Amino acid sequence: MRVDSFDFDLPQDCIALRPHNPRDEAKLLLVPPSGAFENHRVLNLPDFLEPGDALVFNDTRVIPAELTGDRVRGDIRANIHFNLHKREDLATWRAFARPAKKLQLGDRIEFSEGFSAEISEKGDAGEVCLVFNCSGPELDQAIASVGHIPLPPYIASKRAEDEKDKTDYQTIYADRDGAVAAPTAGLHFTERLFGMLDAKGIERHFVTLHVGAGTFLPVKAEDTNDHKMHAEWGEITPELAAKLNAVHERGNRIIAVGTTSLRLLESAVDKNHVIQPFCGDTDIFITPGYTFRAIDGLMTNFHLPKSTLFMLVSAIMGRERMQSAYAHAIANGYRFYSYGDSSLLLPEKTS
Repeated sequence: MRVDSFDFDLPQDCIALRPHNPRDEAKLLLVPPSGAFENHRVLNLPDFLEPGDALVFNDTRVIPAELTGDRVRGDIRANIHFNLHKREDLATWRAFARPAKKLQLGDRIEFSEGFSAEISEKGDAGEVCLVFNCSGPELDQAIASVGHIPLPPYIASKRAEDEKDKTDYQTIYADRDGAVAAPTAGLHFTERLFGMLDAKGIERHFVTLHVGAGTFLPVKAEDTNDHKMHAEWGEITPELAAKLNAVHERGNRIIAVGTTSLRLLESAVDKNHVIQPFCGDTDIFITPGYTFRAIDGLMTNFHLPKSTLFMLVSAIMGRERMQSAYAHAIANGYRFYSYGDSSLLLPEKTS
């Protein structure tokens, strides 16, 4: 499909620069398979779920993945900015560098006294491989000491990161370090909302997908067939896979909270709609025509024009349906992107 068929006009003042306070009172747009769209609040989410339904969250934790260092060649230094996006091993990260043209294989980068890395690979679109001079927990601590929260470019271009972002850009259930971007659908959840879901008998389950900076990359291809997704690491344990399959076996629904949870679940499900244990990389790219086998709905924020995420939601509900939903959201003052409002997409049941 042509990428420009997923375009739409979005006024700049629709982009949220701060989250709603309190988080769970942000707007929630209910998108049924047909008929009118409904304006609600996130606190109304339990009203659209049945006892025994399951919400699946991504428990990844955002790390301070923006680093700035000096490229050192003899007495010559050049300041380089890095966005870590995927850990390869205990001492190695893939990153996007700028300006990447100033880097060569073997270059040493100094981030602080005693903390450095070497460029071991150089790829397309400014991607490099950094091999650090420390590893494991020591590397994690070093990154935390010099790194900054990697706000999405559509926020970072309008204001600087500050102390509030350290908590605002993290879900309350974040557990496993490794993401360089927040699973933003989950930012709306509070202990109050969890209590309401528990009271109604809605199950909560947690998978892990370490979100990469590739989620922010624009689709430069003209056709979706020519776009390559960056791989991200995820895990679904055998115990969790069994619990999720039990949800479907008794006739209840699995609702993914966020596109990251959805992409991991759809990476793990087999052709018989059985969710299998999963541990490894996924680069699944979901566009209209895709057959969903793991999920029955999606809670998600509002995404960029021509983005892989808008293609994904169009695959769930239909492109024209989502174009109409987004037009409704813009007309009704919904806030877009990472700190914006939410939507609940409930497609027609297929079985």
